[in-house]
Parts: sequence; C-alpha cells; structure tokens
Amino acid sequence: MVAPRAPGGKEGGRASALQRGLAILLTLGSEEALASDGLGVVRIAELVGREKSQVSRALQTLAEAGFTERDAATRCYRLGWRLFALGARAGDALLLHAAEPVLEDLAACTGETAHLSVLDDIEVLTLLSEVPTAAVQAREWRGRRAPAWCTSSGRALLFDHSLEELERRFAGRDLSGGGPNAARTLRQLHDRVVGDCARGVAVSDEEFEVGLVAVAAPVRNARGAIVAAVNVSAPKFRLSAGLEDAGRHVVAAAASLSAELGHRRTLEAAAR
Repeated sequence: MVAPRAPGGKEGGRASALQRGLAILLTLGSEEALASDGLGVVRIAELVGREKSQVSRALQTLAEAGFTERDAATRCYRLGWRLFALGARAGDALLLHAAEPVLEDLAACTGETAHLSVLDDIEVLTLLSEVPTAAVQAREWRGRRAPAWCTSSGRALLFDHSLEELERRFAGRDLSGGGPNAARTLRQLHDRVVGDCARGVAVSDEEFEVGLVAVAAPVRNARGAIVAAVNVSAPKFRLSAGLEDAGRHVVAAAASLSAELGHRRTLEAAAR
C-alpha cells in the first residue's frame, strides 16, 4: 500500500500552485476586474487571500504563457489572449453541439427548416440546418453563403452595429443583388437593423429573393457578444401568415442557445 503524500510534498506544492493560478484567473474574470480593466497585484492578493509575493510570481508565470497580460501604464493585470483563444475554440464546439437539438425543436414547432448561421465579413455562412420530419424536399443550406445585408440572419448578426460600424464593414462594397425589397444603401440597412433591434427579431420579406420570407434572432455568448443567428425561412405563400408566430419561436430558440453559452439576459427577456 502506497502511503499518501504529505500536503507539503512536491505533489501538494503543485496542487497549491495550480489552485492559486486558477483563483487568480477567476478573480481577473470577476465583475470588479472587468469594470476597471484589470487589477493590481495588491488587490488580487487581497481577493484570493494569498501573499503578494506568491501572487506576483504566479501572475508572471501566467503572463509568460499568455493567460494574463500586464498593462505597462497602470501595472494592472487582466485576462490574456491565450485564455480568450481557448475560450473561443471551446465556445465554437459548444455552439455547434448545443445548436442541433435547439434547431430540431424549432423546425418541429414551425414546420419549416431552421438554420444556424455566422457572420463572415459581409456574408452569412450557414453552419447547420434542420429540416422538419414532414418535409418532402428542402433546399440544402449547410455551407452556403448569402449576403448579410439582405437576409434576416445577416441583419440579426448586425444587431450591435452602429451606422459607423456598418460603414467600416461594408466600405467599398456594392449592395446590389438580392430580392426586390433588399436595402440598397447603408442608411437603409441601418434603419432596418434599428427597427429589428426594437422588435428583437429580424424579418426579411422578399429581400433575399422573390417569394421568400424569413425571420431571425441573434445568439449571444457569455460576454454578450453576438456569435451566431438562428433563423427560419420558407416560401412566402406558406409562412407569411404565420411569420409572427414563427418569430416568437425563433427568439425563444436563440435565447435558449444563448443560455447554453452562458448568456442569461436574453433568456430572461424571452420569458417575459
């Protein structure tokens, strides 16, 4: 029988160092740290209940690995680029994993094909599509791209864009193409995005192509950033009368998926 290692042994020291490092990262992710754009060594030591010298050494090790970074002017530490890179990679996998059952339920509720899309420059890329079981035949959307300015999912992905941000994103780009009701200027696009935000849902009526309507809502991550959009699209003759009801289901689906990613405010709003 192997005797247990003493807490002060090498294994105990490694565990203690790991716990200290994790406590520091959690502290740098706190509301206080985010609101003040970082914390000093003394304040971090107070919050984690460790000696300043221990915290200082741990911060230097974490900074060398990219998990924290130090502001040269304020000497405050904040979370580093590597932590965000790992979080983004995990978030992408979580998004796709969590989206499948949400889209399945949405397709079943609406009787129409449901999609998950992301913004790629000025286009929308469809990552997943779920077809209702009763559908005889449906267009394959996975992997397809469409203009962001004339699709419901594109406008949902642009919810947080100001007019200035739209001008930077679409600088030098031609807003031609699309359906008869597509926006033709950035001012028109911005006005529609503002209206969409007020409603909480983006509606496209023959903006992408003649005879097609769609409704979309944004998906947000734990930091509140828009990372994807959920939408339902169908021929106008079939979905037009039920578009408002479909919109409610889309908003609920997007809120559920946002909650899976750690965002709570959207879910609370959808429940009201």
